[in-house]
Amino acid sequence: MIKDELDAAGLEGTDLRAAYAHCRAVNARDGKTFFLATRLLAPQQRPAVHALYGFARYADDILDSFDERDSALRAEQLQSLSDRLFGCLTGGVSPVGDPVLTAVVHTAHRYGIGWELFDDFLAAMRMDLTVTGYPDRPALERYMHGSAEVIGLQMLPILGTTVAREEAEPHAAALGKAFQLTNFLRDVDEDLARGRVYLPADELAVHGVDRELLLWCHRNGRSDPRVRRALVDQHAQARRVYREAQPGIGMLAPISRPCVQAALTLYSEILCRIEELDFEIFGTRASVGKPRRLVVALRGLAGAWWARSTVRRR
Repeated sequence: MIKDELDAAGLEGTDLRAAYAHCRAVNARDGKTFFLATRLLAPQQRPAVHALYGFARYADDILDSFDERDSALRAEQLQSLSDRLFGCLTGGVSPVGDPVLTAVVHTAHRYGIGWELFDDFLAAMRMDLTVTGYPDRPALERYMHGSAEVIGLQMLPILGTTVAREEAEPHAAALGKAFQLTNFLRDVDEDLARGRVYLPADELAVHGVDRELLLWCHRNGRSDPRVRRALVDQHAQARRVYREAQPGIGMLAPISRPCVQAALTLYSEILCRIEELDFEIFGTRASVGKPRRLVVALRGLAGAWWARSTVRRR
């Protein structure tokens, strides 16, 4: 299967193929749901997506590998990763011996992925070393651009479009942001345990909610009515961003649409689960059940097969 994907992508050279295979293995190990979603893409698209995941995982591992007291060490390692990445992108440094950088640099050059997107992503990762809350939505939006929107923008050249890429970009960015807003809502309890709040403080304050009240909910495993009202508003914001993202699916290359539609469907249904829980997200993690995931996946597989067979008949 790996060989088929590498062959379909036209990847040659033992080191390059091994680098992409490494990223695929990282995705399969650490990003099981995302990895399964890539099965809905055409084989020639998958290696590049695995490379982007591998790089994002690389940075995440730096953030997660050390005790909170080691922020200086993590900052140093993130800077080292940034220096090596841009050294490789400009041709001044060889990525030999680093399979993730070998694959992601090749992907960036091959698909014309803007280098500034990697810079913005790493800047957001550095924010997580020191920023534990956001005073308002503009501040959160700045973080989400680097941590979520750029992922959609990086993916766009690989997915392909039927319109000018610039026309599809706002929708691709919105989809990345919608996924992250969903995570923020689902993971409020988990983030509090890590000392972070990814909800705008001023919007929470409208409902009389502050960090102390959220921590009370975290300790007691239940939502205060004021917190519930605040979460309802945040839920509506996330729904709005999904509506902004949806038109972009029709702008993608037909072979890419089933995968992205399946991802949008499943992630947006996490919001449905949160609503069904009546926003009791403390001590309970909202998720989409396996039977529903299977139905969406099978529907996506059927759509992907049809799209690919249509391309082959042309």
